[in-house]
Amino acid sequence: MLGLIISLIVIGLIAGALARLIIPGKQDMSILMTIILGIVGSFVGGFLAYVIFRSDNMDGFFQPSGIIGSIIGAIIVLFIYTRVKARRA
Repeated sequence: MLGLIISLIVIGLIAGALARLIIPGKQDMSILMTIILGIVGSFVGGFLAYVIFRSDNMDGFFQPSGIIGSIIGAIIVLFIYTRVKARRA
């Protein structure tokens, strides 16, 4: 269980940091928010993979995806976050 939590944090940090590097502009986010962005992106990537391919290893609707799916999901989440934040400002 502890290994799963640590791996989620590490994958979240990597996916969130890469998403922040890919999306242009300045994002005012802390390290914790970057990790949360990557973890949420991982679940978004897993959800999109399930919707597109209709099969998964665990037969679940929400699932953590691989690192590439996590990065793609984090990019989508960060893009939506920056657009919502820009409208509020």
